[in-house]
Amino acid sequence: MRAVVIEQFARVSSVQQVPDPAPAADGVVVRVAATGLCRSDWHAWRGHDTDVVLPHVPGHELVGTVAAAGAGVRRWQVGDRVTVPFVMACGRCEVCRAGDGQVCPHQTQPGFTGWGSFADLVALDHADTNLIAVPDALSDVAAASLGCRFATSYRALTARGRLRPGEWLSVHGCGGVGLSAVMIAVALGARVMAVDVSPAALDLARSLGAEVCLDARDTDVPAAVVDATDGGAHVSVDALGSPQTCVDSVLSLRRRGRQVQVGLLPSATGHPQVPMERVIGYELDLLGSHGMAAADYPPMLDLVATGALRPDLLVRRTITLDDAPQALADMDASTPTAGMTVIVL
Repeated sequence: MRAVVIEQFARVSSVQQVPDPAPAADGVVVRVAATGLCRSDWHAWRGHDTDVVLPHVPGHELVGTVAAAGAGVRRWQVGDRVTVPFVMACGRCEVCRAGDGQVCPHQTQPGFTGWGSFADLVALDHADTNLIAVPDALSDVAAASLGCRFATSYRALTARGRLRPGEWLSVHGCGGVGLSAVMIAVALGARVMAVDVSPAALDLARSLGAEVCLDARDTDVPAAVVDATDGGAHVSVDALGSPQTCVDSVLSLRRRGRQVQVGLLPSATGHPQVPMERVIGYELDLLGSHGMAAADYPPMLDLVATGALRPDLLVRRTITLDDAPQALADMDASTPTAGMTVIVL
């Protein structure tokens, strides 16, 4: 098969011919139709993720059809159109049995713990636990956005942030996760303030329903959020994952507010000095959010089916597999392309 292969961290990768994968006994091999280009893939390419072993094939947001299935797979067969969460849960441990597969201690992650979906084929573990049927009406490009950024935002707001109609949400960083959060919050009836340094990203956030858009350059972000929301956001999401956005997000909250940390905070970028005196004095909730288990997808897919959520509107560019190595390297730019990029195979 053809695949994007990283041979050195932070150096432009290449498309190579590599051996086809084989399915595990309880796994499948999926022929990839489309796969998202995510900031998490950039972290892997940069060497920020300790699970990545070179040479490596990135990619974790995908849609495709089952090309081969292991002998132990019961629910899926060749030809089924599927997607997966980026966390592949084991389905057997105590955590999984409690319904929390997104934090399974035995998880695998395509594109991180193993080779991923920047390839013609990708092997996926524990298929009966992790595969999700893709509705016929959902395009490959739209479906490819669900496995990480969109599903992560959905659970971050609904299950973790407990966002309610009429509440203010501040979104810090309007990349794929942040723009997904804007769209989902508006659909939930919340009021949204979007914060970014890219005018193009803020324009897109505005088109998705953000009521207030703030350019964070040379701005006291927490003060501006508190002023615009009449006291601070009820829920705030750091959707980028930098020391500055994390602190700004916390300081943007009103009393008894909920901070949801979605953006990764790799040690290479420094550790945020979280203002714990504010956390204590305001009785803030600090919440992490890590993807969404396959079993939790149906309510989100129902909203997609009704048109209340339109993940396709977040995709602003499609590229080929041959374009992917340079596109991955280009994410080093301080102002990335607004919206999501999807690789179509």
